[in-house]
Amino acid sequence: MQVIQMGMGLIGNAWLRVLLKTGIMQHAAFVEVSQGNANILIERYGLKSPKIFKTLSEALDAVSADVVLEAIPPAFRLDTARITAEAGIPLLSEKPMSDTMDNARRIVDIADESGVLHVIAQNYRYKAPVQTVKQILASGEMGAVQHVTVEHYRGLHLPGFHQQMRYPLLQDMSIHHFDLMRFFLGEEYETVYGRAWNPSWSTHAGNASAAVIFTFPGDVMVSYDASWASQGMPTTWTGNWRFECEKGVLNLRDDAVSIQSADNQGDHEYAYRPVKDIPAVDLKYDNQAYLAQEFYEAVNRANGANGGNTPGTTVQDNIYSLQMVFDVIESCEMGQVVTRA
Repeated sequence: MQVIQMGMGLIGNAWLRVLLKTGIMQHAAFVEVSQGNANILIERYGLKSPKIFKTLSEALDAVSADVVLEAIPPAFRLDTARITAEAGIPLLSEKPMSDTMDNARRIVDIADESGVLHVIAQNYRYKAPVQTVKQILASGEMGAVQHVTVEHYRGLHLPGFHQQMRYPLLQDMSIHHFDLMRFFLGEEYETVYGRAWNPSWSTHAGNASAAVIFTFPGDVMVSYDASWASQGMPTTWTGNWRFECEKGVLNLRDDAVSIQSADNQGDHEYAYRPVKDIPAVDLKYDNQAYLAQEFYEAVNRANGANGGNTPGTTVQDNIYSLQMVFDVIESCEMGQVVTRA
């Protein structure tokens, strides 16, 4: 399968590394406005005579490609969606889907009207520990979930378009965690209250920290504390997740899964069974590689080949994860609870 990759920066590098390692797709061309970015990756991976264009339209006119993969700033994703839909070429886009909800809705309309597959790279769903948690929750062995706590702390300084974001953490990172809330719970949130701020030592121009409380159906509470300006003890990118369940606690910490339940009720406090470590499920591909394989199979299926399901992170689904981001931002700016429309 021949792919045109848009973007050869930080995230473009990650995708190039994955595709070169797995061989799931082969590069027909690249689109990159910075020759400096292009030169770095050409040298790093020893790319032989790569075809590099300044615009997607130029690339599509010059080469034959089956799909487009884009890792460019969110503000340009609406144009990419229009161009690929008009060309009838499936599109795999980095998250977030767009820079505004209005543009995101236009992107969904384009996908609906054209019927062309458009998938968002919510690759965190496809990490082995995350899939392990999902299987445990889906099995019912822990009973109903009542409360979830999520922690994510990193110390980052990202140049470029991230410095123009008013809420870099929420807009660029929290979309992963909010999407995982929907994935784990299988529900859409009902209300949200959030606060965001920027620590005095932060290198970000926008608010790099947030504390958020969601309610989900069944009075399930989800609390989210995160920062991109932490000065120590970073979490994994996935974050730490604790699920308080009817039959015990399910924990995802440092990308390791464990469970524990109460044995009996003593006079003043429960007695607890030993913590049980749960081995991660075995995945042939994980993370971005899983997503690339899923996208590959879906495109082949659309072209008449056997196998391949519709990916779980199409734009038609992912807009609900993006809505969470903008509703949290609205709550932060209003200082009020926001109810999902």
